[in-house]
Amino acid sequence: MAKFVVRYGVARHLAVLSSRGGMVFDRGTKVIARTNRGLEVGEVLCEASPARLEDSEITTEGQILREMTAEDTNEQAHIETSARHEFGICRRHVDELALQMQIVDIEHLFGGERIVVYYLAEGRIDFRELVKRLAGEFQTRIEMRQIGVRDEAKLLADFGDCGKAVCCNTHLIEMPPVSMKMAKLQKATLDPTKISGRCGRLKCCLRYEYDTYVELQRDLPPIGSEVNLEKGAARVIGQEILAQQLLVEFEDSRRVLVDVADVLSVTRRGGGRAKTGN
Repeated sequence: MAKFVVRYGVARHLAVLSSRGGMVFDRGTKVIARTNRGLEVGEVLCEASPARLEDSEITTEGQILREMTAEDTNEQAHIETSARHEFGICRRHVDELALQMQIVDIEHLFGGERIVVYYLAEGRIDFRELVKRLAGEFQTRIEMRQIGVRDEAKLLADFGDCGKAVCCNTHLIEMPPVSMKMAKLQKATLDPTKISGRCGRLKCCLRYEYDTYVELQRDLPPIGSEVNLEKGAARVIGQEILAQQLLVEFEDSRRVLVDVADVLSVTRRGGGRAKTGN
C-alpha cells in the first residue's frame, strides 16, 4: 500500500496518508483526502519514507481518495468564498455578544463536516452561545480553536525578512520555544525589531543552528580561562564558535585572535563574560 506525506488545512497540518488501490501521486498533486477531521483538500509533498512513518509528530490516520478534479476545484473556490462570508457573520455575532476575543480565520472543510473558528483571546471565553448561533446559521459542527500569536502568523503570514515564505507556514510541524540565549550564543543582533518574526516573537530560525553552536562551543575553553600559547600565557576574553577561534589577552594587554588548535594547555577554566571591544 503506497503512503504519502500530505499537507492539508489552513493550519498546514501534515499527515501520512495511504492511497486507494495503490495509486501513485507526484509531488505537488492536489488531492481529496479523508483525514481525522473529515473530507479535505490536500497537497502531496512526497512518498512517505520509513523514517517518516515512525515520526510520532505526524498523524498516520486517513486516506487519499482521488486527485482533485475540475469539479472539486470549483467546489473549493465556492467554499473559500463562503468562508469569507462566514467570517463576517462570526465577527458580527462576537460583537453582538460582546465577547473579548478576536476572530483570526475561518476554515470550512471541503466535506462540510465542520467549520473551524480560530481566535485570539487573553483568557478563557464562554462561547457556548456563539457556537449555538453559528451552528444554527451554518447547519454544521462548529469547532472553536484558541491560538497564540505564533499560530496567527502561521495562518496569515506570507513572507519573512529573508524573502522566503515564513517557516511556520511551510515546513515546521511544531513551533519550538526560542530564547534570547540562542541569539546571544550565535552573536545575532539583540535588537528585537531585527530578530523578531511576523508574529512579533523571536524568529524560529534562531533555533536551527543553536544545537550546532552548543556542540562546537564544548571544544572551546570558556571565557575567563587561562591558557598557554607559544607566545606565552593569556586569558580567553571571547569566542568565535563557528571559526573555532579564541580572542585572548596577554599580560601586556595585547589582544589576539588565535585558533583553538594553537592552545597548548588550559591552566584554569573560567566561566565569566567577555570584555567589550576587540
